[in-house]
Amino acid sequence: MECKKDKNLETCACTYMSCSKRGICCECIASHLKSRQLPGCCFPPEVEATYDRSFEAFAKAWSL
Repeated sequence: MECKKDKNLETCACTYMSCSKRGICCECIASHLKSRQLPGCCFPPEVEATYDRSFEAFAKAWSL
């Protein structure tokens, strides 16, 4: 499968600009899940900016 990194970067909500996985969604998701986290694009902007990518932060952000 061809990576669409350039297109992904157009809508990437992650504010961690120096991340080597930025725009490479499959690597980003795999990396975060391995650490029991979710990527920044799963969070509202104000929560994403805290860099707390935990499942708990996700549930709290979305009132789950």
